[in-house]
Parts: sequence; structure tokens; C-alpha cells
Amino acid sequence: MRLNRFLAAASVGSRRHCDELIAAGRVTINGQVCTNFSTRPTGRDHVKVDGKLVQVDPVLHIALHKPAGFVSTKADPHARNTIFDLLPPTFPRLFNVGRLDAQSEGLLILTNEGGLAQQLTHPRYEIDKEYEVTLDRQWDSALTPKLLHGIWLDGQRARIVRLHLLTATRLRVVLRQGINRQIRRMFHEIGYEVKRLVRTRIGNLRLGDLPRGYWRALTKREVESLRRP
Repeated sequence: MRLNRFLAAASVGSRRHCDELIAAGRVTINGQVCTNFSTRPTGRDHVKVDGKLVQVDPVLHIALHKPAGFVSTKADPHARNTIFDLLPPTFPRLFNVGRLDAQSEGLLILTNEGGLAQQLTHPRYEIDKEYEVTLDRQWDSALTPKLLHGIWLDGQRARIVRLHLLTATRLRVVLRQGINRQIRRMFHEIGYEVKRLVRTRIGNLRLGDLPRGYWRALTKREVESLRRP
């Protein structure tokens, strides 16, 4: 990878900030100042910023079963528990792919590979996200077309792609959008309150029997499956 990406991946700062460091002559490779933005360091090179050695963390992809009561952020101003409290402190810096609100549960993907994170969250790729939704009362199937056709939220049409009845009050729904609190807000608009919301699948990756509050590393096959558009 190019030098600015290498520095950004080593958590030195944004790519723009890294460009500024390179241009200012504050980056050395094997003891020599490097101002060539096209340079591609290898694993054998010693890259330093202001004399301090920097290293790129190994690529890591994990699945986490988020419990209710945890927020999907690195730090919370209200001092609530965050999903990163569930991970070992020795982990490299990870980014969660999408979010679940504090009271929602289920599958989260965390990675330090920016390209995969962008693919999984960019609307262009239309990645399926499947949820089990428990409602406050019996579902009226006559309302299903309204959710499939879409409800206006934040100036855009929020749609559920598929809806399947599991029990009188429990549904399986699939989204391909990422509007804030989309499922809860859509059901609220038609007179229902969501009592429990669990994400069970992202793309081809399923939550499976991963216990609540636990994580596991993704296999190479699972990661490659997620990369497919």
C-alpha cells in the first residue's frame, strides 16, 4: 500500500494528515527521509514518524453478538457500556460495520480493513441485513405492503425488502438500507412498538449460535463471502 495509507493503517492519523507529515519530511524509511507519496513500504521496512517506529496492525475481522444495553461506539459521553468493552484490550483498532442502537441485539462485524467496511456499508452494494422483530401486539398482515412499498423517513423512502411472519407477534425482516433506527421508526409509523430487535444476518454471514456478549474471528472463507458484491 502507498505510504499515506500505510501510516493511516498504523493509526498515525487521517490520510490527509499523513500526507502533511510526508510533505514536511517527518517520515523516514530505513533511516532516510521519504517525501515520495508513491512509496510502498514492505513488511521489512522500518517506517518512523518523528523518530518513532510505526507498524501496521495485522488485519482482523470479527463477529460480535451485541447484547442490549451496549452502544455501538468507541466511547460514550453518558458513560454507558460500549461494544468495545466486550473485546480484549490487546486488539488492534477496530471499526464496527454499521450500528445497532443501544437496546438492539445481534450480529455486528468489526474490522480494521477500511475497504471491506466501506463495501458492507455503501448503499450501492445493497447488502442484506436480516432481523428478528418482536412487536408489542399481534401483527396485521394487511400492513405488510405498506412496509414493502416504503415509508418516508428523513426525506427518503425507507423500505423493508422482505417480511416473513414467524409467530403472531414475531417477524423476520430484511433491509438493504441503513437509516437511523429504521425498523423501530417504520413500525412506529404504522402503530406498532418494537419490543425486541435482533440482527441475525449480514450478507452471507449469520449470527448462528454465538452467545450474547461473545465474539469470534471470521474465517477466510467468510471474509471472502462478504467481499462479493
